[in-house]
Amino acid sequence: MGERSFWARLETVGVFLVSLHSLLIGVGLMVATDWILNFAGWGHVENLFFPRQSGVFHVVIAVGYWWEYRRHGSIFLMIFAKSAAVVFLLVMSPWKEAWSVPFSGITDGLMMVGMLTVRRLARPRT
Repeated sequence: MGERSFWARLETVGVFLVSLHSLLIGVGLMVATDWILNFAGWGHVENLFFPRQSGVFHVVIAVGYWWEYRRHGSIFLMIFAKSAAVVFLLVMSPWKEAWSVPFSGITDGLMMVGMLTVRRLARPRT
């Protein structure tokens, strides 16, 4: 019982941290767009609409992760979104444009695997 409650608490912390990560990326893309893009390796971007739109979607998905977990105890949205991000970032995107593309793909993959692992330990199948 004690070990299971540890993993359940860790799952809550993990969902919070992944949600916070997406929220901070989103807010950064909306309010410090030029700085974030430059830091991420994109250099100068002429039109900031789509990077800012990406920020809005990061905020929406962050709220979705937390809301789904708190209301339903599920992490399906998080796993689905992280899986899609890994495929997009590591397979579909041009790696040569910015260092942040493969880095983000790898870190999203690590978040996904970490949350799946903690989920399995927190809620073992009977």
